[in-house]
Amino acid sequence: MADAPTTDALARARRLLNEVARFGVVGIVGFVIDVGAFNLLAYGAGVTPTLAKCLSVAIATVATWLGNRHFVFGDRRGRSMGREAALFVAFSLAGMVIAVGTLWVSHNLLGLTSPLADNISANVIGFGLAAVFRFVTYRAFVFRPEPVPVPTGQPS
Repeated sequence: MADAPTTDALARARRLLNEVARFGVVGIVGFVIDVGAFNLLAYGAGVTPTLAKCLSVAIATVATWLGNRHFVFGDRRGRSMGREAALFVAFSLAGMVIAVGTLWVSHNLLGLTSPLADNISANVIGFGLAAVFRFVTYRAFVFRPEPVPVPTGQPS
């Protein structure tokens, strides 16, 4: 029975890797929706770029919440849908602050102002840090199953 802890650890590692891979797929879909909706709204429908970005982020957030809720963490749901959605939006916004923060530091503090530097700081470094933050917080707080009550002794 010495293999039981090793087998259990491998099963947990496989589950985590599976969740990371699914999270990546949902993230890519969300990114495509965000960029596509932004360009469609800003350059196809004549919406101002700032409003277009706000709307595209909102659309992508709904899509990624549904993807994470059903595809990534479907077996971990245990909260009310409203509470889950509120936590999801809060942590999504915090992730956005991370990405914007890396851009701000690079652009304003370090003086790296080229389009390439802006894209690397916001869409590579910021996006990567925000993705790790989101995965950890979604898994730990948003899609955490409710604890199962431990049965107590039967009354005599």
